[in-house]
Amino acid sequence: MKSIDMVIILLSFCFTVILLAVLYMVFADRINSHIGMTASKIKYKGKKDIGINPGALVDYNIYQMTIREKLVSILSAGTGIFAAGYIFYRSIILALLLVPLALFYPRFRRKEIIRKRKNELNLQFREALYSIASSLSAGKSIETALKDAQKELAIQYPDAETYILLELEQISRRIGMNETIEEALSDFAARSHLEDIMNFTDVFAICKRTGGNMVHVVKNTAEIISEKIDVKQEIDVLLTEKRLEHKVLNLMPVLIILLLSTSAEEFMAPVFSEPLGRAAMTFSLMLFATAYFISKKIMDIEV
Repeated sequence: MKSIDMVIILLSFCFTVILLAVLYMVFADRINSHIGMTASKIKYKGKKDIGINPGALVDYNIYQMTIREKLVSILSAGTGIFAAGYIFYRSIILALLLVPLALFYPRFRRKEIIRKRKNELNLQFREALYSIASSLSAGKSIETALKDAQKELAIQYPDAETYILLELEQISRRIGMNETIEEALSDFAARSHLEDIMNFTDVFAICKRTGGNMVHVVKNTAEIISEKIDVKQEIDVLLTEKRLEHKVLNLMPVLIILLLSTSAEEFMAPVFSEPLGRAAMTFSLMLFATAYFISKKIMDIEV
């Protein structure tokens, strides 16, 4: 009987998750496509044709997940939610009713990917500034320094799709089409949504107009970014142990309920069958979810 129940549970869960994933992809793709086309039209409306494909320019605050990424996110979240729901309620129906919450997980996953991508871009931008400063110190122009930086970073980052390589290529191409370097850098800064890049662009534009010490500005910006990255890494090292404790403590309520329900079934039976017990479990799940998000927010320290 127990094996039959397990088969029914697995089949019900798989059918529900697959159905929800298909519905999510159908409607989410249509909505995101419409929003993306509208944003693109608004952003590039009235711009002169400079030979740059707007679709190739990456906005680092926007990320469109692939079908595979969406499926993996929904399936992983659905599996965890279904398992937690069944452990807390011991009811297939109630556990399945919680599974649709997995549809919200791709949004959180998308934010994590965006944050990781922007951190990578910031690291790469620091390396680009060091290379540019070295070329400027040798007496080269900023245009030549950008091209040399692209060649040097291509050795450090063999992947041609590396963010900074693509951006340096776009900037050089736009300069070659008689667009000013200030405009090209400003567009890059606006799309990066990174404070360090935007500040550098502002200072660079001022120095370019007033004839300031460009070498000093580039080196100083690279050092400031490097210091911020070092502080961030030190914080991450200090929080490594706390993050592990955070994961263990998040699993403890589920493990305790699972242990009690398997070792003391008669003691836990009223919790799974009585309305008051179900209400207590629902309240416990809400507290569990609230504690997870609050602790995750506390651990997310911005520098």
